[in-house]
Amino acid sequence: MSKDITNLEVLSTRAGFNSAVRHMNKTIKIAADAGAKENLADILFKLGDEDLSGERSAMLLRMLLVDKLQYKVVSANLASIVAEPASLAPEFAKWTAVDLVAAYHHPDLGLLVANPKIPEELANFGSMRKRELLVIYAGKGADSADDLCFKAASLAVLLFEGAKPKIPDEMYKGKFTAKRLEKPAPKNAVPERRKAAASASAKTSSPKPAAPVKPNESLRAAAPVVTVAAASAVSKGPVRMTPMYSVAVTNELFHNGNVEAWKRIIASYNAKYPELQVYIYYEGERIMDINSLFKWGKVKHGSAIQFAVAGSEIKDVAKLQRYLVQGASHQFEAFLRGPVNNVLRLF
Repeated sequence: MSKDITNLEVLSTRAGFNSAVRHMNKTIKIAADAGAKENLADILFKLGDEDLSGERSAMLLRMLLVDKLQYKVVSANLASIVAEPASLAPEFAKWTAVDLVAAYHHPDLGLLVANPKIPEELANFGSMRKRELLVIYAGKGADSADDLCFKAASLAVLLFEGAKPKIPDEMYKGKFTAKRLEKPAPKNAVPERRKAAASASAKTSSPKPAAPVKPNESLRAAAPVVTVAAASAVSKGPVRMTPMYSVAVTNELFHNGNVEAWKRIIASYNAKYPELQVYIYYEGERIMDINSLFKWGKVKHGSAIQFAVAGSEIKDVAKLQRYLVQGASHQFEAFLRGPVNNVLRLF
């Protein structure tokens, strides 16, 4: 009884009640199309709604695919790394006998959902890591799922793990073809003529990519760049993560100066792109605090530190990598100039 009351506490406020009503309206609209008319993962991908991601998408998978449509489900902790999951999409696209949905529990981004027949959606999984949970849902839309659906889900897991199982011929005969995805333009999208004019103007005035900062060059420093308004104008799509990029330490040690340089570089990137997140890894372990890399004798010359960027509209990764490479070298001091509490304008 007490558990039920706790779950209903969100309805005791006006804001909580309105939020619950909006979520239910979205769910009802999705339920009308999921499975019967359209793949559930395709619907979520096109909506790009953060309120329907993570644990809330897990509830949709259970409610719509399992409870309502009785899809067959097979789960496994991956036995190997899947470096390029998008490369599996062409094979899955041939499985027209069944409708497929893949759910991957990313260790940093949380639950990610994709139609494995669409390479753009699978690409959002990034590099799938060993021992992380993968769940495959297979069914026939509004029709009853059968043994072929269970076989499809089982074979899909094997393909993700790098096996090459024999696919039965009946898997290639059906109506569940992969459809081309077309995301709706944002409400405040710039008209095509204005975009063309802006593009033509940009060709004559666009700056060249920034070169590495010279040690004796003074960096422009200012208060944090306010880009919240600009970021809110961008349509938020599904979150994805870039591949891991390696940065070799060319300084004699990755010491406190290198750490401070990296912190200022990443702060500059976050100031320009507040909707994106930079993840740092060392020896396969995610580094929650860059200061932890400052241990004499731990990160030496020749060591590799990895990073990845996560978000929906990922930009300037190459420039970020160039700055981090310089920050891991003996030229790190270029990023330490200017007032301590100010953010560098690097991007």
